[in-house]
Amino acid sequence: MSIEKANLLLLSSSRVGDTKYLQHALPLIKAKLDGVTELLFIPYAGVTVNYDDYTAMVQSALIDSGITVKGIHQFDDPIDAINTANAIAVGGGNTFHLLHQLYQNNLISAIQDKVAQGVPYIGWSAGSNVAGLSIRTTNDMPIIEPKSFDALQLVSFQLNPHYTDHNPPGHNGETREQRLAEFMVLNETTPIVAIVEGTGLDIKDNTMALVSGLSDTDKNADGFLFKGNNKSVISTDTNLDSLLK
Repeated sequence: MSIEKANLLLLSSSRVGDTKYLQHALPLIKAKLDGVTELLFIPYAGVTVNYDDYTAMVQSALIDSGITVKGIHQFDDPIDAINTANAIAVGGGNTFHLLHQLYQNNLISAIQDKVAQGVPYIGWSAGSNVAGLSIRTTNDMPIIEPKSFDALQLVSFQLNPHYTDHNPPGHNGETREQRLAEFMVLNETTPIVAIVEGTGLDIKDNTMALVSGLSDTDKNADGFLFKGNNKSVISTDTNLDSLLK
């Protein structure tokens, strides 16, 4: 499934190195919201941080952008909160807990319907993970069992935020690439888009591009496309529109 009018910004991370929370992504977020001044925030991925504190952290990051942030937990009816939202943001944390809460509150179809209307959706980390077909390529520990691994399916591929090729000395466990290779063995035709820290996917008008909040002096902004046991590099110049079909 890929929603035709989807207007998405799917970020790998909320920070890059020692930058402030969401600082690197502020220009991308402002461009995506394009004049929207009220943002509905879904903090359900937060497990070790309470929802009020999490919402306040996002509000603090966006305050200079003139954006008011309200947490979905502050509404009596979360479905109505989605239905009346001008834009939706879903934060990082634990992907399993996030998806569990989305199912518990019957928000899957409500979010899909809202995105189908062209309402902006911004996610980072777990919030990006759940925009894909399923959460079967998340990096997170399954601390809770959601109703299904099927996610929001706003796009027709899997996501892997925080992607890295790094293999620490002495580490004998599987690398990220090896884990994604396992998925590809069982799902040969399903693409996985792996995005590195500081980057994201900008989707609008049936087009998709890799975007970067990194400066020219920062690390490489390339991402990776995994499909059918193949790994290819994608850059900010790569045409990714075919993945939306």
